[in-house]
Amino acid sequence: MSMAVVGMIAGMALAFAGYFGGFGAFLLVAALGAVGFIVGRFLDGDLEPGEFFRSRGRDDGRPR
Repeated sequence: MSMAVVGMIAGMALAFAGYFGGFGAFLLVAALGAVGFIVGRFLDGDLEPGEFFRSRGRDDGRPR
């Protein structure tokens, strides 16, 4: 399935949630969709847990 089709399905799900459930349901569907996307990336092997916790190149954040 192409990414365009996946995006269309996600957009339709958000639209239905927003229309029938209100803004709270829209936010809930969007948040759960983001969590599902991240979990899917982990399961596919495209994302490693350590990528969220790596330092940005500085040891303690102070200039030398």
